[in-house]
Amino acid sequence: MDWLYSAIWSRFVVIRYTHGVQATNKRATYADLQALPEGTHAEIIGGMLLVPPAPLPRHARAQFALGREIGGPFDGDDGEGGPGGWWILPEVEVRLTAEDVVRPDISGWKRTRLPDPWDVRPIEVVPDWICEVISPSNAGDDRVRKRRLYAEHGVPYYWLLDPAARTLEALRLDPATKTWMEVGSYDGTAVAKIAPFDAIAIKIERLFPPEKGRTSPDQ
Repeated sequence: MDWLYSAIWSRFVVIRYTHGVQATNKRATYADLQALPEGTHAEIIGGMLLVPPAPLPRHARAQFALGREIGGPFDGDDGEGGPGGWWILPEVEVRLTAEDVVRPDISGWKRTRLPDPWDVRPIEVVPDWICEVISPSNAGDDRVRKRRLYAEHGVPYYWLLDPAARTLEALRLDPATKTWMEVGSYDGTAVAKIAPFDAIAIKIERLFPPEKGRTSPDQ
C-alpha cells in the first residue's frame, strides 16, 4: 500500500489512498484517519483527507487563551463560581457524516446533550459551539467550507478567532434557514458578552499574544 500526496487544497496536503501503483478515487472515511501515524492532526471534509501544517505559536496561544477564558467559568468551575454546565474540549474528533470528520480548534457541548464524552472517539453529537482559530494556511476552509458544513449540520454557534488581525467574529445559526446571523465582530479594544457564553464578559485583547512593546495586555 502507498500513500499518494496527490493535491494541495488551501495549502493542506490532500492524501488519497492508493493500492499498488494505480490511484483510485476512493473517498476517505474515518478508517483512513485511523490508519495515519499516531498523533497526526488530520480531518476529512467532503471525503477528502486533509493534513494541515503545524500551527504557529500565535495560533496555539490564541487557542489556549480562549479555552481558558471560556473553559474556566463554563467547564472547570461547574457552577462553583461560574455558570458551569458545559464541556469545552480542544481538538477532539467530531464525526458529522461518514465523509466529514472534523477536529475543531475548540468545541463545546452542553452537558445535558453529552453527559460522558471521555472515552468516545469520534464524538457523534453535534457541538453546541465551535471556534476555529484562523491561520494563513486554513482561512479558506474555516471561513467557507467549514462555515457551510457546520451550518448544514446545525451547529448553533460558530466563532472565528483571527490572531493575525486580533479579531473575533461570532455567528449564530438560524435553524429554520440554516444560515448564519452575525452576533458581533470584536477587536482588541472590546470587552464583550458573546452568546452562548454571554454570562461572562471577555476581554478580547487577552486572547492574543502581547503586542510588541507590551508585556501584558493589561498594561
